[in-house]
Amino acid sequence: MKYIVVSGGVISGIGKGVIASSTGLLLRTLGLRVTSIKIDPYMNIDAGTMAPTEHGEVFVLNDGGEVDLDLGNYERYLNVTLTRDNNITTGKIYREVIEKERRGDYLGKTVQIVPHLTDAIQDWIERVAALPVDESGESPDVCIVELGGTVGDIESAPFVEALRQFQFRVGHENFALIHVSLIPVIGGEQKTKPTQAAIRDLRGLGLVPDLIAARCAAPLERHVINKLSLFCQVGPDQVLGVHDVSSTYHVPLLLEAQGMIRFFEQRLHLDLQHDVPKARVADGMELRRRWKVLTLNQERVFETVEIVLVGKYTALQDSYMSVVKALEHASMQCQRKLVLKWVEASDLESHTEHEDPVRYHQAWQHLCSSRGIIVPGGFGQRGTEGMILAVRWAREKKIPFLGICLGFQLAVIEFARHVCGREKAASAELHPECQDPVIVYMPEISRTHMGGTMRLGLRPTLFSDDSAPWSKIRQLYGGQSTIWERHRHRYEVNPDVAGVIESEGSSSETPLYFIGKNEQGNRMQVAELRNHPFFVGMQAHPELASRPLNPSPPFLGLVAAAAGVLPGQLQYQLQTFKPPHPQSAMVLESQATESIDTKAAA
Repeated sequence: MKYIVVSGGVISGIGKGVIASSTGLLLRTLGLRVTSIKIDPYMNIDAGTMAPTEHGEVFVLNDGGEVDLDLGNYERYLNVTLTRDNNITTGKIYREVIEKERRGDYLGKTVQIVPHLTDAIQDWIERVAALPVDESGESPDVCIVELGGTVGDIESAPFVEALRQFQFRVGHENFALIHVSLIPVIGGEQKTKPTQAAIRDLRGLGLVPDLIAARCAAPLERHVINKLSLFCQVGPDQVLGVHDVSSTYHVPLLLEAQGMIRFFEQRLHLDLQHDVPKARVADGMELRRRWKVLTLNQERVFETVEIVLVGKYTALQDSYMSVVKALEHASMQCQRKLVLKWVEASDLESHTEHEDPVRYHQAWQHLCSSRGIIVPGGFGQRGTEGMILAVRWAREKKIPFLGICLGFQLAVIEFARHVCGREKAASAELHPECQDPVIVYMPEISRTHMGGTMRLGLRPTLFSDDSAPWSKIRQLYGGQSTIWERHRHRYEVNPDVAGVIESEGSSSETPLYFIGKNEQGNRMQVAELRNHPFFVGMQAHPELASRPLNPSPPFLGLVAAAAGVLPGQLQYQLQTFKPPHPQSAMVLESQATESIDTKAAA
C-alpha cells in the first residue's frame, strides 16, 4: 500500500480536497486502485449535527455515514463508494481510545496521547486503506490521506505526530507528502514568505514535503518557483503551481502537465508494467481520455442554461456543494454552461420583519426570469413560505422544477393548499400544532438525540407500474422499476393523506402522483406532476451520487428541460443509464430475506 498525505498551510480552505481528489484521479488513469481518507480535527463524532453554514454541507454515504463534504469530492473524482470510517475525527479517535481503556485493553497502563492515541490513528488509517471501494472487491493500491485544517493548529497536533510516526511504520518508499500552501499577491508581487514559514513549521514537526502545491490566483512566475525551491529545500520540479482555473475539473490535467505522475512513479517505486494488469491500464487510459474530452468540451460550449436555486443557507454556498456539482455534471452532458443564480428563500416573502425591498424585488426578478428552479433540502421554518412561493410559480408557469428532501415536502404542501383546497396543510416540523399535517415525524426516529438518528443512507424506491408510459423521471433512470438513492430526513409525507391528495388533485390540469415509494409501499419518495414540462420531487438526495461522467438523473432532467433538450436526453438515458452504486449494495430487503432463508434451508 502506498500512502500520499495532503496537508495545508498558511490558511484553511485553499483547495486541499480538490488537489487530493485530482491526485487520486491521476493515479487511477495509470490503472491503480485508489481510496481516500479525510482527517477532520474537530471534536464532533461526525458532521451530522453541524449547521451547513458552520462547515458546509453534510455529505451522506451509502452506509448512512454523515461526513465532511470533501468525501463527496473523492467519490465524484474517483468513482468509488466510501464508508463512514473513511472520515476520521478527533471525536471518533478519542471515543475509540476511551472505550479500549474502559474495557481494560491497555492492561493498566497510563493512557496517553503518545503512543496510545497516535497508534490508534495509524491503526485506523491502515485498516480503512485496505477496504475495497469498488465493484472489484480488491484492496486499493494507493490511499490518499487529507489532513484537514492547517498545520500548526493545536487540534491537529496529534494527527501530525501520528503521520510523522506513520512514515516510518510503512517505509519511505510507501509514503509521500503534498503540502498545499497559499502564495498571496501583494502589490502585484507573488509573495513566498508565508509558504516558507509554513514549510519550516512542518519540518519542525517531523514531516518533509515531497511536493509543494502552491495556490495562487495567476500562474507562478519562474523566479517564484526557484525561490520556493531554494528556501523550502525541494527541487524546482517539486513545486507545482495550482492557479485559479475556470473549473476545478481542469486541476488534474494542470497537475499532470507539471509532471506529478512521473514524480510519483519514481518517488513511490511504482512498477506499472509488472504490477498493474493490462486490463486496468486500458481502463485508466480510457478514463483519462473521457476526462480530457469532458474538460475540453466544457471550454468549447457557449450556450447557457439558467437555473435558480432557492435555499435557506445561500450565505455559504458550500452548504449546497453537491447540488451545484450535480447541476454542473448535468449541464456538461447537455452541452451547456451553467448560470446559477442564488435566491435566499426568505427574500421571496413579503411583509416580514426582515424584508428588504431591494432584495425582495431582485429575488423575484431572478425567479421570474429563470429557465429552471431547484429547491434543495434544509431544516427549520425560516424561508419555507418563500420556497412554497417558488414551487407555486414553477407549477403554475410550467417552469421545470426539482424539489429535494424539504423541497419535495414543500411541493406536496403547496399542491395540497392551492390545488386540493387544503388551506391549513402544513408540516409538523414547521408547525407542530397544525390542523392538517401533510408532513409528519417518522415514527421510528428518536426525539431526544440528534446525531445519527435520521433515516440515513442508501435506500430503494420502487416505481408504480402505471407510471412507466408517462413518467419522465423514470425514463431518466433508464426505465428501471427500482432505483437507489441516499436519504437523510426525519419527516415524511403523511401516508394517511397521500392517496387523498392524489385523488383530490386528479381533476387538475397537472395532477400530482406519488409514483415512487419504499419497498413496503407506505413511504412516499418520488412525486411527479403529469402534463408538466418537468416537475419532480424526491425525498432522497440524488445529488450525493452524481458523477462528472454519470450525472444524477433528476438533475439531468431539470437542466435538460430548462435547456429545451429533454426528449433527447430521455432517449439517451433509456439506452445508457448505469447506477453509480455497487451491485452488492442494491439488495432489497425481500431479496436479502430470501437469500438468508435459502442458505438456512441448504
